[in-house]
Amino acid sequence: MPRVRTEITNHVARVTLTRGDKMNAFDAGMIEELIAAGQALNTAGGVRAVVLTGEGRCFSAGLDVASFAGFAGKDPEELLVTRTHGDTNDFQEVAMVWHRLEVPVIAALHGTCFGAGLQVALGADMRIAEPATQMSVMEMKWGLVPDMGGMTRLPHLAPGDVVRRLIYTGEVFTAEAALGWGLVTELSDDPLARATDLAGEIAGKSPSAIKAAKALMAVAESGTEAEVLMAESRAQAALIGKPDQMEAVMAVMQKRAARF
Repeated sequence: MPRVRTEITNHVARVTLTRGDKMNAFDAGMIEELIAAGQALNTAGGVRAVVLTGEGRCFSAGLDVASFAGFAGKDPEELLVTRTHGDTNDFQEVAMVWHRLEVPVIAALHGTCFGAGLQVALGADMRIAEPATQMSVMEMKWGLVPDMGGMTRLPHLAPGDVVRRLIYTGEVFTAEAALGWGLVTELSDDPLARATDLAGEIAGKSPSAIKAAKALMAVAESGTEAEVLMAESRAQAALIGKPDQMEAVMAVMQKRAARF
């Protein structure tokens, strides 16, 4: 049975974790399929935004505990330190593929979002969650540390002392608390509907400008002041006067929806 389903409608891709009977827990198969889904969308023409969601009772309960048995006897250095996707291993790429996707990704969270599930959600540009969604950076429960890309995202989203507390304790917290810390973008009683509406709004903007904005944000999060200023200038110069930008201007002047 497929563990991931991708549907594309009106330039919006919905990527769904389909192990609902297993609370969308990540096993090797789901990791492989989710990476493949992200890679496919990066080359798919016409996709302008992505919604990432989970089937059934929750977004994801984390790593499938049964998967630990499959790692027994394997050399941790070989399993984790070996790079399989440029600067990541498979466990990191399953989250980072969404962060590096050219178009915006919105994660719709409900039920539980633990461990691996939370780190995958952190790879999205935005997270919309039901207020009561249970969340946790759960790795400490197993005597481990976050190692699926979470450490590249957490410090950009929440204050350092909060990140330390969540990592050191592995405590469970609600999406309502996460909103205050910056880990959740907004709350909604129907996060999938809200994420889909927001993705549709983004898909109606200039595709080239949206891609440029996401790329610029990546520079802004880690670059020096000089690097960010130059990136701004280069991105803008590449957009001005081009077909998408001219259509955006004409749509405003003619008081109509833009046609990209």
